[in-house]
Amino acid sequence: MPAAVKATAPVALFCGEDEFAVKQAARQLYQQWTAELGGMDHEVIDAAVGNSGEALNALAKFREALQTLPFFGGAKVVWLKDCNFLGEERTAQSAAVTEALADLATELKAFDWRGVRLIASAGKVDKRKVFFKTLDKLGSVQVLDGWSASDKDWANQAEMAAQKSLRERDKNIADDALNELIQRVGPNARQLEGEVEKLSLYVGDRTEITRDDVQSVCLRNKTAVAFALADALGDRRLPVLLRRLDEELWEIRLKIDKDKSVIGLLYGLISKVRAMLLLKEMVAEGWVRADADYYKFKSQLERVPPDRFPADKKYNPLAMHPYMLHRALAQSRNYSSSELVQAMELLLRCNQRLVSSSLDDTIVLQQTLVQIVNGEAAAGRITARTAAA
Repeated sequence: MPAAVKATAPVALFCGEDEFAVKQAARQLYQQWTAELGGMDHEVIDAAVGNSGEALNALAKFREALQTLPFFGGAKVVWLKDCNFLGEERTAQSAAVTEALADLATELKAFDWRGVRLIASAGKVDKRKVFFKTLDKLGSVQVLDGWSASDKDWANQAEMAAQKSLRERDKNIADDALNELIQRVGPNARQLEGEVEKLSLYVGDRTEITRDDVQSVCLRNKTAVAFALADALGDRRLPVLLRRLDEELWEIRLKIDKDKSVIGLLYGLISKVRAMLLLKEMVAEGWVRADADYYKFKSQLERVPPDRFPADKKYNPLAMHPYMLHRALAQSRNYSSSELVQAMELLLRCNQRLVSSSLDDTIVLQQTLVQIVNGEAAAGRITARTAAA
């Protein structure tokens, strides 16, 4: 049973911007209530409408369903499904719809709920309206606005959701595979469920899902793609890194994503290297453990003295999302501190070349990334050539 639904309440409203979560929660409760009550008289009213006339027709069907007693006695569940006229939509602003909802709210207040249970599912709702207030008073309201990249706990919620969905399919997933899955999907519950289903079908009778499986079949959404280049640098995997760079530069040239630029890619790489360097210092100070899992790492971050870092969020690792910071912690083991310092110098030099020279952006970035991944020996050769010049 969804956490916000009271066990004895005859009315439940699920609403919010996360359409997938709203539908899933409403369907789960509908299945539970119909199983408890039994019978065949339960009704689902489609309330996804295109105009005020259709909205009034849906409300009329809903009122009729509530007033019609079960044919064989007992109890029934009525589900007002996918309602799209409870918020600020054009249809919701219709005077006729507003009046019909107000009249219905009055009826619901006096309704005899013995033998009847009501579920309503909707998108964003206007909490000032009397219909919402009536449902909230009669039963339970659960607002599901989904995960957001600005929510520091989204990765934790996504991991738990993925593990639960996989357990229901009798599958297990390795920790590195789970990290890869969350990284690729980002804060998107609908896509996560789809990728879990895809993985389960891909592995067939095999119960364990590996990172290779995730990399083979799971897509990266736009949010996740934004971090793919920096992650490949952190993983110190040159072939993957150069492939990601080509993909990013291709999108920039074709203007697929107008928000992307070469300088923007460079700043993302600088942010990744800076985070790895700062995390090495945090480990050296004993604030965090290099081998801490995500949950322990989060608790360790809470004990880090905030006054030891700059107030500017750009230079403060504590301002980063804990999940991204934890990935950088694992990746920092791929480089020595001196390599990371040298990487920052190489990226600075790359920045200068990008803005002041006529060299091709692709060549400049490729050379820089190869030098960083190849390590101190390559960096030493670059320094020697620069001094000789």
